[in-house]
Formats: sequence, structure tokens, C-alpha cells
Amino acid sequence: MPIVNIDGNAIEFEGKHMLLQFAIDKGIEIPYFCYHPAMSIPTNCRMCLVDVGTQARDRASGEWQVDEEGNPVIMWGRKPNTACNTPLSDRMFVKTHKTSEPIREAQKGVLEFMLINHPLDCPICDQAGECPLQIWTYKYGPEGSRFEATKGHKDKHLELGPNVVLDQERCINCTRCVRFTEEISKTDQLSIVGRGEKNYPSTAPGQSFDDPYSMNTIDICPVGALTSKQTRFKARVWEMANAPAIDMNDSTGTNTFVWVRDNEVIRVTPRANKAINDYWMPDAHRLNVAYYNENRASGVKLKGDIPVDLEDGLRQAADRIRMNQDGFVFIGSPYESLESNFALKQLAANLGESTVYYLPHIIKGYGDNWLIQDDRTPNAAACELLGFTAVSPEEMQAILKKASDALVYSLENRYLFGQTSIDLSQHTVITHATHVLEAHHGFDFVLPSALDIEGEGTYINNKGIPQVSTLAKQIKRMSPEQWMQLPKSRLDKGAVAVDRWRNLDNIFDVLPGWQLIAMVASHLGQDMPFEHHKDIFARLQEEFEILKDLKVSYKPPKSSFKSTQLDFAPAWGSR
Repeated sequence: MPIVNIDGNAIEFEGKHMLLQFAIDKGIEIPYFCYHPAMSIPTNCRMCLVDVGTQARDRASGEWQVDEEGNPVIMWGRKPNTACNTPLSDRMFVKTHKTSEPIREAQKGVLEFMLINHPLDCPICDQAGECPLQIWTYKYGPEGSRFEATKGHKDKHLELGPNVVLDQERCINCTRCVRFTEEISKTDQLSIVGRGEKNYPSTAPGQSFDDPYSMNTIDICPVGALTSKQTRFKARVWEMANAPAIDMNDSTGTNTFVWVRDNEVIRVTPRANKAINDYWMPDAHRLNVAYYNENRASGVKLKGDIPVDLEDGLRQAADRIRMNQDGFVFIGSPYESLESNFALKQLAANLGESTVYYLPHIIKGYGDNWLIQDDRTPNAAACELLGFTAVSPEEMQAILKKASDALVYSLENRYLFGQTSIDLSQHTVITHATHVLEAHHGFDFVLPSALDIEGEGTYINNKGIPQVSTLAKQIKRMSPEQWMQLPKSRLDKGAVAVDRWRNLDNIFDVLPGWQLIAMVASHLGQDMPFEHHKDIFARLQEEFEILKDLKVSYKPPKSSFKSTQLDFAPAWGSR
């Protein structure tokens, strides 16, 4: 098997690899700026310099040469190579900054040149704390600046488009943003204009950077040149906790990080998953932070928007179900987790109903054949897996008309109750709700259901890939185990209820849908022993082959904040 030797460590490899990506995959740190694994290799920044040599071979015999001590004779290159575009070969020898003084000095020189005209405004830069230029300068740059002349100046805080703001002075011309629009989104909206120290990324004259994926350029910018218009100066990275999540805007199941401060989601960024979304996500989805924060259902509400204690409300709902003599209509939800829909199916079976309905929400032509889908729900595949019956709003109305006195029990259904003219005035209605809708005021019971980041849950995307959401936000009825599991920022770790900067209204009185159903079933005297997510998840894994290899970790995650440049090293270190 071919072998490459990096800093004295022999590593076997198969296939074709570029040196930089191979080193990243093996956990070997080589600093870089312009390289991105999903795009072409321009070798612009020269930061990933390494010394490369190969073992000498006798021309006559073809044998590999060794010295008197049996060590390989290495023929080193005359100058450093850029690791990003250097292909691996058998018996290649590499010296990085760890073992080569000339490489260390070369990298210091690269950083010194980058910083000649770069503004030293880290304290006010949105990228501070997760900035590769800041990190690499701290680790590999010169101790101080020798530059004494006036720095060059360019235009600042220019709105390239509706979502992206440019600071021309900070740009290091890595061309990542340009290559993104050329190679990934294929809109060709950005180009580098100007020459020498006066160049910077720009749109064509009079044009706006309105690419529906434009904000991905913010994620991959290795400096603070491109920032978000919506979240500029809202929070520093160390003030927020981040946790892995799943995008709920449609059936793609895009992997994300949610960034939380004071239990409020401040921003959403993409998380790398090559099987689903690679490194990207649509602007419209990441900007929908109101989904997590605003107009949330909290606490049980009775008809007329009358609040009651959660336990008392669930008991009253169970009593209404027990007294019902007119049949039931159960409506599952493509918005809620597989666990919640499974619990609903079991409740229906216990009450003698074998049919559970659900309403797909598909807008034909809405998708873009990439990361935006026609299916506007995140979990229709789970409803199909459970054997629910898909119906249209018109068919649902006909079912309700036929069962005119039936009690309706529905999971979260914002499409059915918020966007259709469904008439439920003749029915007793118990519904779960994540957000407050006008229609809820006429329902008998509105039970507050947690979002995906307020409790673990399984979601199956349009490709049939199951994923489990992660707890990222506090709820009022958290167990000590959940509190320990919850990621917390530096601010939130030391916070107390009386801190003036805290807003306790951000903590909602909700529970996962399956837990609400299990509590209702308990009041009905039914056997539904689901106290923790692991209980119901274990049951699902027994029943469905698609989940057998899916793993859920219940250990508290180590607290850290990671760079939104998903391919870069972590910022400053873990906490």
C-alpha cells in the first residue's frame, strides 16, 4: 500500500488525494484560507505551504535509495509547495510548519502581507472569535507589525444585496465567494474587480447580490469581509451556545447549527452533511429564526384562550376523551416527530381507531431541485412509515362532515388550521400546537408542543434518511438530565433568573408531543410507559428497520463553540 510521510509519521493511503485534504481528514493541522473541499483549488492565499520531497531511486536498478544507516535518501523540492493542490504519491515526504523552520517563516510572511492593509478591528468585527485569519495569526503569525505607513482604505459596510454586507478593507481575495456563485449556486453574481491592493468582490454595476443562497458566502468567508445584514452586531460568538439541529422548513432535512443566547435563537448556519445538504442551506430557511422565538404556544389553553395549569389541562382533556361517545378522528402531523406520531397512533389504537389521517403540504413548482423542496413539511415520510392515510383539506372536511359529532385529536397542523378553511365548529377539538393560530381560540384544548430543538425527535427527509434532533433550548419542565445535556454559552452558564439581561419569557411551557400524549394516556389509565425519549426511541428501533443503525447520544455534550467555517479548525480552543 502507498505510504506518505508527514512530519516523520508514515501514513498509508489508497486512491487519489490532495495533500491538504488528506491532512485535514487525518487531523493534521495545516493552515489555509482559499481552499474549500466543495470547490475548485485556486492556490490564492499561499498559506498552506509545505516542503515536499520524494525518496530517491537508482536510475539503473530502479531500487529505492537509502543512506548508510538505512534511512531513505530524500530529494527535496527547491521551493515550498502549496498543500491544497499537491497530489499524494507513494514515498512522498512532507514537512509542515511543525518540523520546518523555513515553512514557519514563510507562513509568517504570508500573514504579514495579508495584514498590511487589513484593518485591525477585531473588537468590533462580527467574525471575531470564529475568524480563521484571527486564529492563524494568533498561532502562526509574526509577533508584531513592521508596517509603519498608512493603511490603504476602501469602502465599508456596502450592501451587496438584501442579506449580505461587504467590508472591502477586510477582504483577502481568497475568491471563495466568487467561486461559490460560479460553481455551486451557478448564478455568477460575484466577481473580483480592480487590481492589486485595490481589488475586492463585487456584483456587476447596478446589480444586487440576490442569489437565494447568497448567505453561504458569509459562512465560507475566512475573514469578516462578508457579514449578515440581519445579525450584524447582535451577539458575539462566545455569547452564544451552538447545537446541531435539523432544518424544519421543508423535507430536505438540511443539517444546521442553531446559535442560542438567553434561550433565544439568534442565527442559524449550515452544518456539513454530504449525503443531504453538503455545506449549504437556502437564505430563506436560515432567516426564519422567528419560527423558534415568536408567537409560540406556551401552556395549555382552553376554548376562548383561557390558560390552565398543564397537568390540570391534560387531565381535563383526558376526561373529555373518556366521556366521548361519538367516535374519534385522529390527525397526525408531517411537522412533528416520528415519536409523536407513533404515540398518537398508539393512543388511537387504544381507543379503537385504526385509521390516522395526515395532510401533506406540497406546493408544486416551489422547489428548486436542490435544497428547497415542493414538500413544505419536514416529516411526511414518518407519517407514511406509520401507515397514516394522506388526505387533502377537502377530503378532510368530508371525513369530518361524515363523523359530525366525533372528537378530533390532532397533532401540530399549521397548514390545516392556518392556511385552509376547514370547519371544526361542530366538533370537540384537542390539538397540539407549537405556535398560536387564530383558529386555536375556538378549539376546546390547545396543548403546547415543543419544537424539534426543545426535545429529541426523529425526522425522515425526502431521501428517506432518518435523523434525530438535538436538545438546544430550555423549556420550563426540563428534567435535571435534560438541563445537563443542554448546551450553554458562557453567559447562560453563569446566568440567574434575576439578571437584568435575561428574558424569562423566552422559556416556554411546552413538552414534546409524544410526552403530552403519554401523560393524557396515563390519565386515561392506558399503558404508555414513555417517560424519556430513549424509551420511545428504543420501541421505534425495534419496530422499524430504517432506524436500527440510528444512534442517539444521551451524554451531555462537551461545551464548545465551533467556527461556522465548517472546514476550518475550531476557534481558539474548546471550553
